[in-house]
Amino acid sequence: MRALKTAALGMTAQQLNVDVIANNLANVNTTGYKKTTIEFQDLLYETMQTGNRDGRKGNENPSGIQIGLGNRPIATFRSFSEGTIAETGNSLDVAITGKGFLQVELADGNLAYTRDGSLKVNAEGSLVTNSGVRISPDINIPENVKGINISQNGIVSVLFNGEVESQEIGQIELASFMNPAGLEATGGNLYVATEASGEPLYGAPGEDGLGLLYQGYLEKSNVDVATEMINLIVAQRAYEINAKAVKTADELMSMANNLKR
Repeated sequence: MRALKTAALGMTAQQLNVDVIANNLANVNTTGYKKTTIEFQDLLYETMQTGNRDGRKGNENPSGIQIGLGNRPIATFRSFSEGTIAETGNSLDVAITGKGFLQVELADGNLAYTRDGSLKVNAEGSLVTNSGVRISPDINIPENVKGINISQNGIVSVLFNGEVESQEIGQIELASFMNPAGLEATGGNLYVATEASGEPLYGAPGEDGLGLLYQGYLEKSNVDVATEMINLIVAQRAYEINAKAVKTADELMSMANNLKR
């Protein structure tokens, strides 16, 4: 009974679909989070009859008979559409309007990338993310600073106590990828480059199609709650109908076994 295993695969697929939707809903308030969707692919088909000419009867079959054997998850696609930009009033918060990622240096020296612009200053004066990972290239905020300004093109300037003119201390760079959907999410609002994403291209905000930085703003999650709830209902109904197919296949086998009685 092919339907039994096919429907079971369908239940597994919808369970994974619900897992992905649940993760999107859990991160609806996560700064810079990008929603994901799971994509499926049908499996092999059993060909019981081909569409060809029947030489014995002189007829031509316009189509054959193929029975599908279920589906499988093939990929999770991450949408990097922009989320809503919200004002925070914090001088160290920056939102990227357009494509591009902030680059950070991990503890092992490798680079990672993020859309989360909620920056902080650590005990050494370096600009870091909420997780304490340093922005790359490193930008150090001096002591006795009463004001920090981050321009749209990423130039960081500070105003010292007792002075009237700001001094430039660094430049925030952005990175872009040919295929950002190929980035690997590692948690902590961070991504790492893979062969699928391609090598990063670096530049100043506003150059080569990179987005601009807006100080005092943050990019919210691009998850739409209404859409995710609709997807959740569809996944639930699909799971139910596959479960019903399993029950129907079991009943058919039971009836076949009872024919001799």
